Amino acid sequence: MFESHLFARCTAHHAVLYWDKPAAAGAQAEYTVYLNNEPAGTTDRTHFTLENLEPQTEYRVDVVFENQPVGACMLRTGAERQRINVTEAPYWAKGDGVTKNTAALQRAIDACGPGGSVYLPAGTYLTGALRLHSDMELYLDEGAVLQGTAEIVDYQPRIPSRFEGAEMRCYSSLLNLGKMDHEEGYNCFNVVIRGKGTIASGGKALADKIIADEREHLKDYLAENADLVASCDDEDTIPGRVRPRLINISNCQNVWISGLTLKDSASWTVHMIYSDNIVTDHCTFHSEAVRNGDGWDPDSSTNCTLFASEFFTGDDSVAIKSGKNAEGSAIARPSAHIYVFDCRSACGYGICVGSEMSGGVEDVQIWDCDLEHSFSGIEIKGTAKRGGYVRGVTVRDCKAPRVMIHSVPYNDDGEAADTPPVFEHFTFAGLTLTGRALNSKREWKDVAPVELAGFEGPAYALRDVNFDGLTITAKAPRLPLQYCSDVTLRGVTCLPQEN
Repeated sequence: MFESHLFARCTAHHAVLYWDKPAAAGAQAEYTVYLNNEPAGTTDRTHFTLENLEPQTEYRVDVVFENQPVGACMLRTGAERQRINVTEAPYWAKGDGVTKNTAALQRAIDACGPGGSVYLPAGTYLTGALRLHSDMELYLDEGAVLQGTAEIVDYQPRIPSRFEGAEMRCYSSLLNLGKMDHEEGYNCFNVVIRGKGTIASGGKALADKIIADEREHLKDYLAENADLVASCDDEDTIPGRVRPRLINISNCQNVWISGLTLKDSASWTVHMIYSDNIVTDHCTFHSEAVRNGDGWDPDSSTNCTLFASEFFTGDDSVAIKSGKNAEGSAIARPSAHIYVFDCRSACGYGICVGSEMSGGVEDVQIWDCDLEHSFSGIEIKGTAKRGGYVRGVTVRDCKAPRVMIHSVPYNDDGEAADTPPVFEHFTFAGLTLTGRALNSKREWKDVAPVELAGFEGPAYALRDVNFDGLTITAKAPRLPLQYCSDVTLRGVTCLPQEN
C-alpha cells in the first residue's frame, strides 16, 4: 500500500474507494479514477465504487484532480465468502414477519467461521438481540428485513454500555459487537454488515415500554432524588437511558457498514464506543419519531468515517461524543479523526459535536454535506460542567441553516468537571448559510446564520474561529458573539433570499 490519502473497502467483487478532499478542490470539483492505469470513471464526489472485480486479485487505483494526483493505492479484493443461508438447514429461519427467529439467527452467526457470511434472502425476519463476532459478515439481500421486536424481554440481558456520556448497563441492542470496557483494548475485529436490505428495531413502541418499565423499577430512587430529576430535561430522561441502540459497537476495530437502510431504533441508531476504524457508507437512517433518535454517534472513538448517506432522524443526524462531566474527563478517551462527507440531512438536527464531549474531540473534518433541511445545521455544544475540549474542526463546501458553537443549558445533570470546556481552532470555508431552519413541527423559522458563544472567563473563551468564503442568504443576517476571541471573517457575501 502506498502512503496515500486514498482508501478502499473491498469485497470479492467490488471496492468502495474514498479519499480526502484536496485543499484546492471547491464545491464543483471533478475527479478521474483509474484502474490499472485505465480510466474507470469520473465523479464530483470524494468516493467511487468499482464493480465486477475478480476475487483475490490485486489492482492499482489512482485518483486524479485537475491533472494532479489525489492518491494511489494497491487494493486486493477478498475471497468468495462461505455463505450461510439462514433459511436453509440446520437453521430454518422464516422470513414471514411472524416467526421469532432469534435462536436460529444466533446459531447461524455462531457457526460463521473466519471469512464467512451470514446471508438473509428477501423476507422479514423477526428477532430479538443478536451478537456478532470477529471476522464475519452479515449480508442482507434486497428485500430482506432484519426486524427487531417491540418486546423488552427480547433485548435482555443488560450489557455494559454508555448513554449520554455515562457508563451504565443498558438493554442489549439489536446487533451487538464487542464488550465495552474503557480500561481494555479492542476485543472484536473485522466485521462487515452490508447489503441492500433493512435493519429495523421496535422504535417508539419499544422505547415507550422500556421507559415505563424502568420508571416503575426506579420509582423509589426517583422519589428520593427529586433535585436530580428536576435538573434533567424531563421525567423520561433517567429511565430512558437504558434503551438499546440499533447497532452497538463497543471496543471494536475495523467495522464496515454499507448499503443498508437502518431504522426504528429505540434510541441512537449506530453507536460506536471506545472503537477504531469504523466506516459507514451508502446508508439511509430513519428515526423520525424516536426520542434521542440520533443517526451515527462516534463516542470516544477514533478514525470513524461516514459518507454517501441520508438522514431522516428525530435528533442529531451525526453526534460526536466523548463522555460527560467528571466521569468523561477521568476516562479521558477522546473522539479523534472523524470524517463526514457527501451526506444529506432531510430531517433532524444536522451534524453536531457534543453535548457530551468531556473526554475531548479533535480533528473533525466535514465536507460536501447538504444540511439545509435540518434544525441546527452544524452545531458544537457543551455545558459549563463538561470540561474537556473541542478543537481542530474543519467544515468545507456545505449548505446549512447555520453554524453554532455555543454553551447549552440542557442535559446538565450530574457531577461537574473541574473546569469549563475549551473550544478552539475552527475553520469554515465555502459554506452557504440560509438563516432558515426547520423546527420539530417541520415549520421554517428565521435563525442567526452564525452563533458563537464560549464560556465565561478569559481561559475559556471560544477562540481561533475562521470563516472564509461564506455566503449568507438569510433575510436579516445576525451574527451574535459572546465570550469569543480571534474570530476572522473573510470573503463574506450576503445575498438575502426574497420570500
